[in-house]
Amino acid sequence: MKVLVMNAGSSSLKYQLYDMKDESVLASGRVERIGMDSSIVTHEPADKAEVRDVSEILDHVTAVKRVIDMLLHPEHGILSDISQIEAVGHRVVHGGEVFKSSVLVTTEVKQEIKRLFDLAPLHNPAHMMGISAVEANMPNVPQAVVFDTAFHQTMPEASYLYPIPKVLYRRHKIRRYGFHGTSHSYVSAQAAALLEQPLASLKMITAHIGNGASCTAILDGKSFDTSMGMTPLEGLMMGTRSGDLDPAIVPFVMNKEDLTLNEVNSMLNKHSGMLAVSGLSSDMREITEAMAEGDKNARLAFDMYTYRLRKYIGAYAAGMNGVDVLVFTAGVGENSVVLRQAVCEGLTFLGIELDAAKNAERSKEARYISTEASRVKVLVVPTNEELLIARDTYELAMAAGTEQHS
Repeated sequence: MKVLVMNAGSSSLKYQLYDMKDESVLASGRVERIGMDSSIVTHEPADKAEVRDVSEILDHVTAVKRVIDMLLHPEHGILSDISQIEAVGHRVVHGGEVFKSSVLVTTEVKQEIKRLFDLAPLHNPAHMMGISAVEANMPNVPQAVVFDTAFHQTMPEASYLYPIPKVLYRRHKIRRYGFHGTSHSYVSAQAAALLEQPLASLKMITAHIGNGASCTAILDGKSFDTSMGMTPLEGLMMGTRSGDLDPAIVPFVMNKEDLTLNEVNSMLNKHSGMLAVSGLSSDMREITEAMAEGDKNARLAFDMYTYRLRKYIGAYAAGMNGVDVLVFTAGVGENSVVLRQAVCEGLTFLGIELDAAKNAERSKEARYISTEASRVKVLVVPTNEELLIARDTYELAMAAGTEQHS
């Protein structure tokens, strides 16, 4: 079975086509600047040269049509007929409390995703456009949705409720949802496989560190607590997001600076974090380069970033009454030697001993970076959210096909 995985944004569309026989990627690509007359399609077929096309793409229906055209192209395509795509999987950021696992798209599922627009106004509407665009182009192909929040639906009330009037939870579902769940789920399973131990037997902390960042405590194989909250703004300091701060700062700044709600929301999401502290960049690579050259603000941004990450790791070790495994993943977590070193050097009280040589290795494979004597195993596990989406989509489509023929 060939499964097409899509991640639709408001003006973009990323895709990967998998052959589920061996889980190989046959092609990948992206459509950028949807809605403009200079939209860009970048198509990367396996074992062939990258193709780039600039043309007018005014909506997601046209964007999906262009992706299909690329996949079927006689020169740089990899399919002979559209019927070879037997299922399509979508990433959806917010599943609320309704969706605790991946599901096939139905009329009822689409209605529920629309009801969740208020909880993810920047993401869920775009995901729905992607689903609708596939329906328009491939009306008979089963579609599945995989939710970033689903993995965290196992959190206990003590983890997910906020200490505010409970009527706000009953009326508006204000609670911690957590995000990056697809990544945390994937890397925790990969880490357990590398350790050759059942995931349910491990106390694990997974650190998804990219431009957006979150930390998750995994107990008995399930999400026990996670740093992002009702929105992806809470938790760790990030590239442009503030992470945790005193909530009284918001009305105080609004009053002093005469800011609107939209302006202060933009400030905390797009103009804070490492970008604000360093005054330089939201990119960890640029921060560490400037820090090495003696830039004090870059050093401060890095120190604040790693300190807050250590605090969460320490808190989750306390919450689970111990920790067996610490996993770094995502762009920064997988590639920043200095970040992993700074974090682990501040966690020796947990029994963490980092192997400097292993930490300095460059590899795309899951690996240990702790010493043999380390009481906590420290791993780097490359994330692959698209593959998990493909797997869930494949399983759901196969199960539905089996039911139809039984």
